[in-house]
Amino acid sequence: MKSNFLFTSESVSEGHPDKVCDRISDAVVDTYLTGDAGSRVAVETMCTTNRIVLAGEVRGPASITDEMLEDVARGAVRDIGYEQDGFHWREATVDVHVHSQSTDIAQGVDAAGNKDEGAGDQGIMFGYACRETDVLMPAPIYYSHEILHSLAEARHSGAEPGLGPDSKSQVTLQYENGAPVRAASVVVSTQHAADLDQAAVKEIVRPHVENVLPSGWMCAEDEFYVNPTGRFVIGGPDGDAGLTGRKIIVDTYGGAAPHGGGAFSGKDPTKVDRSAAYAARYVAKNVVAAGLADKCTIQLAYAIGVSKPLSVYVDTAGTGAVDEDQLSEAIQAVMDLSPRGIREHLELSRPIYARTAAYGHFGRHPDPDGGFSWEKTDIADDLKTALNGS
Repeated sequence: MKSNFLFTSESVSEGHPDKVCDRISDAVVDTYLTGDAGSRVAVETMCTTNRIVLAGEVRGPASITDEMLEDVARGAVRDIGYEQDGFHWREATVDVHVHSQSTDIAQGVDAAGNKDEGAGDQGIMFGYACRETDVLMPAPIYYSHEILHSLAEARHSGAEPGLGPDSKSQVTLQYENGAPVRAASVVVSTQHAADLDQAAVKEIVRPHVENVLPSGWMCAEDEFYVNPTGRFVIGGPDGDAGLTGRKIIVDTYGGAAPHGGGAFSGKDPTKVDRSAAYAARYVAKNVVAAGLADKCTIQLAYAIGVSKPLSVYVDTAGTGAVDEDQLSEAIQAVMDLSPRGIREHLELSRPIYARTAAYGHFGRHPDPDGGFSWEKTDIADDLKTALNGS
């Protein structure tokens, strides 16, 4: 493996068109789970200039009407902060095309008799952890998220009223001997008020980048790019259409680890695209937290209607302290990786998903109400015990 290189990851803010859609879809998931923890939801969102379209299938409380879902969509857009001529939470047209879940899918994945709940679809899911940051995430995606999160907090608090909701970041880090040591370049594009020029926006953005990066890591001035096109007034869904699930690399590891291809937002936790990806991250993070490896990639594979994973693959990239096959066995001894087992272990059948829709599903801190439960490191000791007994 190369030890000296540049690596880049990007993030997009909650006001990016695709993230607006992710937020709405996840707010719909939360609405159904609030009404019934056993709800099934697969809802996609599309948005463009003053128009929002919801489509998908659900199984949940009949009391949740199309009118309620319209209110959920408007509330999500309001919380993000869109009150612009081209996209306004109150003025946008909202079309709801949500119908009942397919009976063919339901019979394949529901528990019945001696049959446990099966996976909602076939697929592969990956989880990853490494020692590059305190939260055991790759550094480029972590700092990309943090820059935008800092800008969003300043916008929401009123400290920076000239900023708009739509923004993107990109951080390129220099690695030496396999570890990140400094930023080689930073790119930030942010929507702004019409009376601010490029130089003014750059000075608004600068402290948020400098405060997020470790001391001494700031890139050279000629590698610090803010709104490189010069102007970013028209943004959000008015500037570019958005769709649920188009930012899967932003949502995960910024390209530093493999991705199975499935999106998360708009899906209830019985869908392994979401829950198994969370479980894979949880297991990988606990492996690294336990000191069993400095890097860990987990792959899980499932077949629709089948409860047990078809494979549990472990790769520690040559940094492992134990045999990878033994580690795979220990993981399966410590955690039930069936859809039901994952959901129950991580307590995923709760309305905790709207908060995941921006700034990454991983590398966050567990919330008291159970949000980001997959970021806990509470089975690290169990893994070590299982290995010692094997």
